[in-house]
Amino acid sequence: MNKKLLFILTLFTSFFAFSQKFDTADHAQRKAFLADYQLINKNYEQYIKSKYPSDIAKDLVKSYSVFQTAFKKEVQDRNYYTKSVFNTYIEELVAKLRVSNSNIPSNLKILIAKDNVPNAFMTGDGILVVNMGLFMWMENEDQLMAILGHEIAHNLLHHSIEWQAKGLMANKNSKEKISAIKKSKTGKSEKAFQLFRDLAYTTSTERRKNEIQADSLGYIIYRNHNKKVREYTKALRNLEEFDTISPTVVQKETYRELFDLQQAPFQDKWMKMEDFSGYNYHQFKTKLDKDSLSSHPEIVDRLNFLQTKFHELKGENTKAEEPSEGFLHLRSIAINEIHPNLFHNENYGEGVYVAMQFLQDKKDTTYHSQWLGKYFDKMVEARKTYRLNRYLDTIDPKNQSESYQQFLSFMWNLSLTDLQKIADYYRKG
Repeated sequence: MNKKLLFILTLFTSFFAFSQKFDTADHAQRKAFLADYQLINKNYEQYIKSKYPSDIAKDLVKSYSVFQTAFKKEVQDRNYYTKSVFNTYIEELVAKLRVSNSNIPSNLKILIAKDNVPNAFMTGDGILVVNMGLFMWMENEDQLMAILGHEIAHNLLHHSIEWQAKGLMANKNSKEKISAIKKSKTGKSEKAFQLFRDLAYTTSTERRKNEIQADSLGYIIYRNHNKKVREYTKALRNLEEFDTISPTVVQKETYRELFDLQQAPFQDKWMKMEDFSGYNYHQFKTKLDKDSLSSHPEIVDRLNFLQTKFHELKGENTKAEEPSEGFLHLRSIAINEIHPNLFHNENYGEGVYVAMQFLQDKKDTTYHSQWLGKYFDKMVEARKTYRLNRYLDTIDPKNQSESYQQFLSFMWNLSLTDLQKIADYYRKG
């Protein structure tokens, strides 16, 4: 584990020693947002019709309609905060950027996603979504503003709708997919968001081109307000180090320490893995350094482009600027929401893995043990109803580290009785 990741893990565990509560009662604001969103939908559809030929516009409106229906459902299901200290903070940062960038729209809507992945995105119609995970992986508010500048740049460049238009023209099956999603009785949100991503990223070349454009304009937006220019590239480097699953390795000894129980003695067969000895791991070494595919591909290339275009970004990175008290306060809240976010999003398998990482560090064991019990209760329910594959990945050596493959093997090797005994033990604390 590198020093930075060790520091982050230590930081996370230190914050769990106390409980941070924040006001999440946003029923009225959520209702108001959904009402506003109806008008936003109509205006955006009119924009699409005015910009594209009728045949393309018709398909784009259908695609957008599927997405906005799914997005409204996500908001109704409380997957986003419409009012919280996070929303207010992001609104203030956007306002600061707007002072020196008059082209930033004044009517952007801010949503905070209950998601631990350090990411943000704009939907094209003026909705800026910021994941809570950004507060954990950015080092200060300057870096946070860098990410906001990048996402706002995507919006100003109309990348979202342009990507979808090209995707619809390139993908002949898109119309059928849209119709199928509309008729679906289950999983509409997941299917709609996946289609949105598929259409947005037609090719890796197109994706890289658009990301570089957003990097450049985003940097100009950031630089117009903030002269601490190195924080912009630091923000990108922090994203480079993250993966969709934490890169912390769970040692094999940890399994025996956590799961050698009186009522369920540890069994070596639980650790048995499939034989991938014939697989060429070295061919995919850069991917295997992390636990899953990167959420932010080609960042090294993008950084090189930025430093070539903007000479002030060249050279060694200096130490990150000190974070403000306000930023640290929100980071502490975000860290305390790691388990609640995983549980809310039904990421129970990932929750087990994260809890094991913290318990391996032997800090705040009572807190993480309680969550481990909750996750295993859900694993028991899933096993009983033959839905375990909904919460546990299958093994994919090309895109997963050996540590994460070992974890998945362990979980799949546990019988229903094993799962129940572990759940009972940790539930009782």
